[in-house]
Amino acid sequence: QVQLVESGGGLVQPGGSLRLSCATSGSIFSIDVMGWYRQAPGKQRELVATIGSGGRTNYADSMKGRFTISRDNAKKTMYLQMNSLKPEDTAVYYCNHRRVATFDAWGQGTLVTVSS
Repeated sequence: QVQLVESGGGLVQPGGSLRLSCATSGSIFSIDVMGWYRQAPGKQRELVATIGSGGRTNYADSMKGRFTISRDNAKKTMYLQMNSLKPEDTAVYYCNHRRVATFDAWGQGTLVTVSS
């Protein structure tokens, strides 16, 4: 069973930056898709960004230009660099690691609070 552990969340002022990390217990194959999702209070979980085969990335429109997703297959870790943070970015951020027809794993989440 693949397990994921997020870290790097915390309190940051508007305009600040944070870097989230997601360590996976499973090996990262090139076919795997990994991603970050978030859930704000009272809202549904939404896509932040994904990274797939060949490092192909996909971002939600509101994150484009501010967030950068990356992964280090050798370290079995995925990252989310978040810049120019806004209060509306406040949410619990979850990482996801999935392999078609094999597994679809989620982390427990890390809280990001953007507030002055």
